Amino acid sequence: MITIKSKKEIELLKEGGKHHAFILKSLSEIIRPGISTNDINLLTLKLLEEKGDISAFLGYIPQGAPRPYPAAVCVSVNDEVVHGIPNENPRILSEGDIVSIDFGLSHGGMITDAAITVPVGAIDKESGRLIEVTLAALEAGIGAAFCGNHVGDISHAIESIVLPSGFSIVDILAGHGVGYSVHEDPYVPNIGKKGQGPLLKPGMVLAIEPIVNMGNKRVIFDKDGYTVRTADGKRSAHFEHTIAITEGKAEVLTN
Repeated sequence: MITIKSKKEIELLKEGGKHHAFILKSLSEIIRPGISTNDINLLTLKLLEEKGDISAFLGYIPQGAPRPYPAAVCVSVNDEVVHGIPNENPRILSEGDIVSIDFGLSHGGMITDAAITVPVGAIDKESGRLIEVTLAALEAGIGAAFCGNHVGDISHAIESIVLPSGFSIVDILAGHGVGYSVHEDPYVPNIGKKGQGPLLKPGMVLAIEPIVNMGNKRVIFDKDGYTVRTADGKRSAHFEHTIAITEGKAEVLTN
């Protein structure tokens, strides 16, 4: 069921979203060769505590998952598409890597979800283009998310940016409603047709998240139960914002 958040609940989400944005920015600033993925997890926990917030991912059990998620943040490096576990067999970041940082934040009982992909030092041109296209796809999706449009308009806007680039969209992963829990209705695909899907109404809160592969769209799942990788071993990028549908343009809550 799609829920409509009250003005008071959206104000809480805006407050949490500011904290979320600050933490993501702080995490991006420590990314450099030689740090470990668990360093990112530990700093996330520290910053959440300082803000008086809670990780919405730590201990969360998504539908079909074999166990609770064991970290505060997902850290996915290079061919890891999403849900990389940072504190089990931590990876050391190297010059030229790209790393996706994704976490949910609970503030006053309301949840925001956001992700960024950042370079580790100097990266190759094609990896830079992958990051740029994925971010542009997120911005296009947000631009199509206004009252009176449909979820399919968001999906189509994302697809229209990615496909001409020669990259591929991971179509088995998608955005979603958020707020009361990490994953809510509606499902927000990254491919679709204009005018299709649920109608966008004021008070709906969505996490829009294009996930783009350098090679083909196929993915595989690691034995850890969470990490998703590209099947061809090529790189992947991921950006995400939590937005609120208003009478006008969508309001980005995690900006």
